[in-house]
Amino acid sequence: MGCAGYISMNKRYTLAKGTQVREEDFGLLFYQMNGPRLHFVASGNLFTEDFFRGKMTLEAWMDAREGLPENKPQAANAFVEALQKLTQKGVIVEC
Repeated sequence: MGCAGYISMNKRYTLAKGTQVREEDFGLLFYQMNGPRLHFVASGNLFTEDFFRGKMTLEAWMDAREGLPENKPQAANAFVEALQKLTQKGVIVEC
């Protein structure tokens, strides 16, 4: 907790100012207007742009998904790594 680069399953996330997200077949495409920069997250249909409205924690979001594969922890770990990178690049922020 409190370590740089640590993503908590109990945190909520929103898009940073000047960032937009769009759902694609492969997952999510983030676009930063102050660049411009594109960031791809191959999350399939596990995550949608709704997650980045800051209303649900990562843990609650994962629990609410229907039809998740049995390897839910691995899917969450992969997404947590992507969240860490997006946070470090200023694409998303904790709220």
